[in-house]
Amino acid sequence: MRGIFPYVLIGRKELIEGTEYKKSRQSGHGRPLGNPHMINERRDFLRLMGAAALMAGGCGVFGGREEKAGKLLIAHRGASAYAPENTLEAFRLAVEQGADYVEHDLHVTRDGVLVCLHDSTLERTTDVEEVYPDRFREETVNGEVRRRWPVTDFDLAELQRLDAGSWFDAKFKGARIPTFAEMIDALRGRTGLYVEIKSPESYWSRGVEIERMVLEDLRKAGLDRPGADPATPVLIQTFSPASLKKMAHELKTDLQLGLLIGGSMRAHWLSPEGLEEARGFVSRIGPEKGLLDPATIAEIHRLGMTVAPYTFRSSDTGAFKDVKEQMAHFLYTLGVDGAITDNPDEFPRSA
Repeated sequence: MRGIFPYVLIGRKELIEGTEYKKSRQSGHGRPLGNPHMINERRDFLRLMGAAALMAGGCGVFGGREEKAGKLLIAHRGASAYAPENTLEAFRLAVEQGADYVEHDLHVTRDGVLVCLHDSTLERTTDVEEVYPDRFREETVNGEVRRRWPVTDFDLAELQRLDAGSWFDAKFKGARIPTFAEMIDALRGRTGLYVEIKSPESYWSRGVEIERMVLEDLRKAGLDRPGADPATPVLIQTFSPASLKKMAHELKTDLQLGLLIGGSMRAHWLSPEGLEEARGFVSRIGPEKGLLDPATIAEIHRLGMTVAPYTFRSSDTGAFKDVKEQMAHFLYTLGVDGAITDNPDEFPRSA
């Protein structure tokens, strides 16, 4: 059984509340005015606390795979309620809104570069149909023929010609699909990285080890070891248990690993037997929020793991009056350790 370490209290309220907010008349959402002084203080404080914990021989503020911390704000594809997902614009806004981690998705281009993109195809979030109208593949779904533009059919230079912002709002025209390396450069020292590997088995079938590529990019950035940069903690997650086992046992990474769990995975992976198996290769469980109940959360904690469900968004709050109230219920009533949200500015820092 993995060791269970005590929680590290780091005064999250004092770190985050240095950013003032105003209400946008157009969207009704909180918007950061921005306070670089406070952001720098947060960064320096995290570095200091991480270094002190490492010297003390502990797990660190965001340390190794046994990391425990206060309630974590994880910005889903950046601040994706307010800016185009998986773009530098969304990532930077998430930092301004106080994210502890910025979640992002990774795919691989034809020429072997990791890029931040959720879908395996380009048509939903770019203007690929206009720029490369003849580069599609046809597939049949439920008897309907659809045109798809797979990211794996394009080199990085070709992707950089695409507009990844206008689909969301005209004011983001010209936003680009960033590489993983560009994302790291933009955010290191400002927030943690919550890396999601997409469709690893599909890459294996092409002879591509996406896990090894992710770890290599992190190595180049000096972030491939727990505590390497206490202000830039790293967690890698995926829906694939096989991919996580590969990273933990074959590639032997000591970085935090998290298992995402969707509805079809619930029967095994949220059972006591499945959770017992999972703790052999991950330290965090990331279920769809509707799959959780108090008994399951208690079992995850009993096994020494943390839990951060997805996805909290203002457009889907169920019986709750707003997304802030919904997150507060999960964080402080049910007792989850973090929340993955499209709305970082609505995250409740206290009950």
